[in-house]
Amino acid sequence: MNGSVNKVILIGNLGRDPEIKKLENGATLASFSMATSESYTDKVSGKKIENTDWHDVVLWRGLAEVAEKFLKKGMKIYVEGRLKKRTWQDREGNTRYNVEVIGDEMTILSKPDVGTKPKEPYTVEANQEISKLENLESDPEDILPF
Repeated sequence: MNGSVNKVILIGNLGRDPEIKKLENGATLASFSMATSESYTDKVSGKKIENTDWHDVVLWRGLAEVAEKFLKKGMKIYVEGRLKKRTWQDREGNTRYNVEVIGDEMTILSKPDVGTKPKEPYTVEANQEISKLENLESDPEDILPF
């Protein structure tokens, strides 16, 4: 088999509000943690056991702007993208690593709490989908060493 596949699909909840960064080149970056859970029943005790994994997610440009306006801690979202390993040197000279999901598509699956208001006025039709924004591939110049 020629080639390879690097594809990630997650459905889970935001662990925190997205952190938004505006880069010098004008691009917007949103990063947040996302929890996914799986559960099973312990055969011995009969108790339901739930395991939660945390994922670092990064969205670029248009998707980052959507995240800035609409995403809040606790919301359920669908993210499709790829894994990216970053390597950098910390202040003490130690090599550090981080694996992130670089989101290429995102769909919001839950509404924000009734008491929360968006950061800017917006209108969303009942069946409007906020996903599949085109041309969001990150540029190699966009890689940040943090």
